[in-house]
Amino acid sequence: MGQLYLTTFDAFDWFLLLLWFTAIVYPIVYSYRNKTPIALGISVALLLGYIVQYTFRVLVSYGIQPQFVWNDFWLIPNRLDSLSHVHTLFTAGFLHSMGDVTHVLGNVLVIAMVGIPLEQRLGTKRFTVIYVAGLLGGSVAWVLFNADSTTPSWGASGAAYGLLGAYLSGWPKDEIPFPLILIRPWPVTVIALFYFGFELIRAFNAVGLGGYSTVAHMAHIGGFVLAYALVPFVAKGGPYPLGVVDGGPKGFGTSRAGFEHMKSTMVDLSKLEDPWTELGLEVPRKLREPLRKLIEAGDEAETRIAWMEHIAETGDCPVCLGPLGMIERRTGPQIQCSKEPKHFMWPKDA
Repeated sequence: MGQLYLTTFDAFDWFLLLLWFTAIVYPIVYSYRNKTPIALGISVALLLGYIVQYTFRVLVSYGIQPQFVWNDFWLIPNRLDSLSHVHTLFTAGFLHSMGDVTHVLGNVLVIAMVGIPLEQRLGTKRFTVIYVAGLLGGSVAWVLFNADSTTPSWGASGAAYGLLGAYLSGWPKDEIPFPLILIRPWPVTVIALFYFGFELIRAFNAVGLGGYSTVAHMAHIGGFVLAYALVPFVAKGGPYPLGVVDGGPKGFGTSRAGFEHMKSTMVDLSKLEDPWTELGLEVPRKLREPLRKLIEAGDEAETRIAWMEHIAETGDCPVCLGPLGMIERRTGPQIQCSKEPKHFMWPKDA
């Protein structure tokens, strides 16, 4: 029961596994290093990981028979009697069925559209805790209800449902854009209870009435319940108080509440040296006037964003001559080098 398949891999098998691992890890690390939403990084990671998985299926269709390199990473309840497979409670959340693209797309949809505004509410570190809690809560619930099963389980649904449960617990009156019948802002209460209620019905039909389903309904419910219960503890001391009613973050600071919060935490640009002077360079002629107006009139979030977008579109990175970009953060907008943020990042305290 405790034997690992890794010991039988050849060079190509290791390459395929390393490619999958890189596809999963790189987008998340990139998001963390560049201070973009981890929820977005996870969404990209799941998509890229699925593409690598699908590559296996394509290879098989062409008569190439690599070993199925994910045997040691999907969740099989009855082999958890060995500590060598405990990691599958976590790793299964980054795998999906290669024959069901709607599964991964559905999870990515929830993680991106619910996760990004939830991350704004919780902050990145607290959001990460909740995401992992939902993932593990789903895995543990599935194992508890199927302890003797030899059927593999995989997917990020437990984590996705965990985000719904967490948002319902913390800020149920927020409205976020979501394709529920129509693509429009819906109250979190409606979205979360629709998903959870529908899942309870499906679980009852599959288990209570003696039916069968290939979907791990108890994993969805487990992720939802655990994340819901943990939010009051995890969110304590976070960026926003629980239950605050301000319309909710719609994107990156596009709501009035978002602009007001951003304004209260923005760096005072008039007290900073401009980024070109910081580098010992002369401000490009075409940027002198926009930069002056930004510093003079950039005390409002909307105005600062507009002038920074103009400077980013007009200017180039003075280090590598690459394009500039404007990044919106909870603490205000920031201009960065699009190729390597370390080359050019202003204001640095944003």
